[in-house]
Amino acid sequence: MIEPSWIAGLGVILFGIGLLGVFLHKNAIVVLMCIELMLNAANLNFVSAAMHYGDVNGWVFTAIAIAIAAAEVAIGLAILLSMYSTQDTISLEAADILKN
Repeated sequence: MIEPSWIAGLGVILFGIGLLGVFLHKNAIVVLMCIELMLNAANLNFVSAAMHYGDVNGWVFTAIAIAIAAAEVAIGLAILLSMYSTQDTISLEAADILKN
C-alpha cells in the first residue's frame, strides 16, 4: 500500500504545476486545464488525509470537489464558446471585451 505522505507529496507537486500553468499561459483552454489539475491535486490531498486518519470525510470532500469541478468546466467552456463566437479568439488578453 502506498503511504499517504507520498500521495500528499504528489498532490503538492501537481498543485504547483497547475499554479505555474495558470500564471504563465495566456490560452484560456490551457488555464482551465491547469485549474482542473489544481482541483485534482486537492482531491489527492483529501484522499491522502482520509487514508492517514482512517476517516471518510476526505472521500466526501473529494466527491463534492469533483461535482464542483464538473460545474466549473461546463460554465468555463460555455463562456469560452461565447467569447469565440463573438470575437474569434480565446486569448485571456481579449477577455476584458466581455465587460460590456
